[in-house]
Amino acid sequence: MSKLSYGLVIMIFFVAKSMADDGMAEMVQMLHDTCVAETGVAEDLIVQARTGNFPDDPKLKIDDGNIDVETIVAVLPEHVVGDAEPVVRSCGTVKGSDDCDTAFQTNKCWYNGLPDLYMLA
Repeated sequence: MSKLSYGLVIMIFFVAKSMADDGMAEMVQMLHDTCVAETGVAEDLIVQARTGNFPDDPKLKIDDGNIDVETIVAVLPEHVVGDAEPVVRSCGTVKGSDDCDTAFQTNKCWYNGLPDLYMLA
């Protein structure tokens, strides 16, 4: 997955589920479809991750383990910054066994810190 796509996916991780209007829903669906097409990840893995169960499957991981905390904070929707920014900063980049695992572990940290706001596309 490209850095741009990953950045867009990160942006929607912290969008409150109740705030997903039609435009946001379309964007989430488009990103979801792109990610699934690029990675081949199974829908059931995505559903599991949305509820906090992160199966250790390579297709659920991305290939760029560089987490740019400042960029993520900068694109957080205004209505979640107060809750999400401290979690994003405290998680930082959780180093994994490789780049893919780093992104995977960091996402698990975000979910654990904000399960009500976390949304995986």
